Amino acid sequence: MRDLKIPAQRHPEKQKRADNAQPKKPEWIRVKAPTSAGYKETRDIMRENKLVTVCEEAGCPNVGECWSQGHATMMIMGEVCTRACTFCNIATGKPPEALDVFEPGRVADAVQKLGLNHVVITSVDRDDIEDGGAEHFAMTIRAIRKKSPNTTIEILTPDFIRCDPKVLEVVVEARPDVFNHNLETVPGLYPEVRPGARYFHSLRLLQRVKELDPTMFTKSGIMVGLGEDKQSVTQVMEDMRAADIDFVTIGQYLQPTPKHHAVDRFVTPEEFATYEKTAYNKGFLMVSATPLTRSSYHAGDDFARLRDARLKKFGSA
Repeated sequence: MRDLKIPAQRHPEKQKRADNAQPKKPEWIRVKAPTSAGYKETRDIMRENKLVTVCEEAGCPNVGECWSQGHATMMIMGEVCTRACTFCNIATGKPPEALDVFEPGRVADAVQKLGLNHVVITSVDRDDIEDGGAEHFAMTIRAIRKKSPNTTIEILTPDFIRCDPKVLEVVVEARPDVFNHNLETVPGLYPEVRPGARYFHSLRLLQRVKELDPTMFTKSGIMVGLGEDKQSVTQVMEDMRAADIDFVTIGQYLQPTPKHHAVDRFVTPEEFATYEKTAYNKGFLMVSATPLTRSSYHAGDDFARLRDARLKKFGSA
């Protein structure tokens, strides 16, 4: 029986990798340990409903702030991912269990108990399942709609690269408010950072969402500090806009363990501000570019701003 708290069992595929030194974090990305009552209440609701969160599994630095406000990104389809991205702290390997048919209901219960106005649902990659978990995403969306009809829903999906292209229609037809899929990094770094994925497949996935439902907001994000240069980041922005992506997030990569991809550098707040300005100039409706930006960070507030931006630009929400 694997113990996912032990790094060697959590990431068995990384154990033969040489250690990469973990540089000291600069002052601008240090965060305090979570201690608030709100944090503990959110944690208890997650435990009570037997739910996994990407906040914990991926070691997000914002977990204290978000959970203290009752915000959590729920991770469905288990806690073991079939991919082995070198940046990611989610456990990897062959998932030990089939999908839990009761999970969508438990997610919906937690959303209701937390009183969420906006919820983010993500997942591990499940390449062992024929549809990649598309129907499970759809079931979760429908369950939340039934219990909390006024809650807006954002999904952060896998790339469904090994599935029939039609599985994407199953997810889009469930009508999430925001469809997010992260490109994660620049194309030149895919072989070493995201070896199981393909840059242009992920880009095309988001473009197809817009073709299936032009009214659906699309979102994607990348990390910086992995070894990319400014020109390649700007090119990713161009590619995203060509795919009609509405919202881009850019955040600092933080190395989970010595076995993970090394941090190339810590990008300064001033450089993030430049990325933000560039992205808005390229026509994104919404941009979040800061050292601590993550896909789901301030997602509810950002969704409201995203909707307002479209209303202002096009005259329709």
